[in-house]
Amino acid sequence: MILVDTSAWIEWLIGSPTGEAVAGHLPEQEAWVVPTMVQLELAKWLAREVGEDKADQVIAFTQVCQVVPLDTEIALAAAEACRAHRLATADAIVFATARARDATLVTCDAHFDGLPGVRLIPKVAT
Repeated sequence: MILVDTSAWIEWLIGSPTGEAVAGHLPEQEAWVVPTMVQLELAKWLAREVGEDKADQVIAFTQVCQVVPLDTEIALAAAEACRAHRLATADAIVFATARARDATLVTCDAHFDGLPGVRLIPKVAT
């Protein structure tokens, strides 16, 4: 199982050099874990950057993946991740969701570096 963080999604969607590196770590669609927090962040970014039609297409893709809503178990684990790893709330929810689903978290955000179950794809300078 792979959970693709919003940062990695964006790099992949824009086709950046970092996104090309991310593409090598993407699983078959049925093995994607998508937290509702990532859907929210993607919907905001897509609507702002590429328009509603593209946003609808990407969100439709996420809906046939394994969508994981924020529940009490994940919320409490995220609160602990905020405290233990000094993560922002959204990042802690994504991290806790990956841990709850025993998924590898693929991200381009350096603040996840060194955390268990994280595969950091460093951003390529352009």
